[in-house]
Amino acid sequence: MADSQLQFGIAVETKRRQKLHGLHAELADFYEFGKATVTFDLQEGEHIVPAYVNEYWTSGQRQANKLHEISYRACFKPQLPKFFIDRLTKKGEIVYDPFMGRGTTLVEAALLGRVPYGCDVNPLSAILVQPRLNPPTLEEIEDRLKEIDLTSKVDTREDLLAFYSPKTLTAVSNLRRYFSERRACGVNDKVDDWIQMVATNRLTGHSPGFFSVYTMPPNQAVSIASQLKINEKREQTPPDRDVVVIMLKKSKALLRDLEDKTHKVLCTVGDEAILLAQSCDGTDPIAAGSVSLVVTSPPFLNIVAYDLDNWLRCWFNNIDADSVNIWQMQKPDDWQAKMTDVFLELKRVLKPGGHVAFEVGELAHGKVKLEELVVPAGLDAGLTPDLILINDQEFTKTSNCWGVDNQTKGTNTNRVVLFRKD
Repeated sequence: MADSQLQFGIAVETKRRQKLHGLHAELADFYEFGKATVTFDLQEGEHIVPAYVNEYWTSGQRQANKLHEISYRACFKPQLPKFFIDRLTKKGEIVYDPFMGRGTTLVEAALLGRVPYGCDVNPLSAILVQPRLNPPTLEEIEDRLKEIDLTSKVDTREDLLAFYSPKTLTAVSNLRRYFSERRACGVNDKVDDWIQMVATNRLTGHSPGFFSVYTMPPNQAVSIASQLKINEKREQTPPDRDVVVIMLKKSKALLRDLEDKTHKVLCTVGDEAILLAQSCDGTDPIAAGSVSLVVTSPPFLNIVAYDLDNWLRCWFNNIDADSVNIWQMQKPDDWQAKMTDVFLELKRVLKPGGHVAFEVGELAHGKVKLEELVVPAGLDAGLTPDLILINDQEFTKTSNCWGVDNQTKGTNTNRVVLFRKD
């Protein structure tokens, strides 16, 4: 093809893309936080993908609903899914996250009146997400906690005394037995599920607001041996904790922003939610052509050891951690191949004209670039890359907007490829 013909084709394609819900124009002209957008193009084969860099959401804007505040490793802020849900969906439409983690996309979608769908191979995800889609009242939680016997003699793990006092460990072990028995009998309800979620979130942490003595932040649990070293170094002994008081305090914090109108919206769309505990490259329970928007962030190249981080949570919830097949891909080619499989399934469940907002954080400590893996994977699955949005709260030099310098750690930058199903 002659150069002039190729340039003409690119110009037509770029003009067509700019009609996408007016999003291109909005991103290019965005100035809400006092910064002008930086734009440039990325080329993948014959495809030109426009990129927009600005501070599209910021820690300075209105804080997200307190219902989001469940700790989980490697999760994005609620402002990210909200940005795309507001612009690319309507109330009542389905928003899906195939790597739902703690459920940021699902909770935000439900708060905005969209139907939340989610999938995660880690069964802990559903335990952390489902209760927040149909939360009980604080009074219901308090009444149920009064009914649970936390002082009975119960079999437990003595090695967990590295984290808990004998009294606290007895309470934690009784909670564990209570949830196990309720689920086995099929009588657990939304109040039980809420308390189980909160207890799971309060197992370990670095303040008196957790059941444990001082340890690592609550999104991960160190090994028994490591905790014993922490105790020795800090000259600390696990104190007695009032687990009921701790759970009520956390529940009150989570429900703080939940007005009656919002609660009604949650209950309405939450009843239609689908949560799957399986691999997301094959999701038959989700009907073809049903999803309007996917917002997700995938697992990366063996950066986060989810199974090791969650061993204590798995014990508490009677989950065999070794049986959870968390993806741990070592090579970029393997990651790209797996993401292509995921994109193929996302294409199946998307409506024509539906979108995938695919956020990519740190890849191999900044040594692997986004366009080398994500855009080709989407193209191979038959999706069209419409644009790349880079939300950068600290950018100052346009030459570094796509470089490694300001993206090695990924703490203040989100990079999102927006794909479309034609």
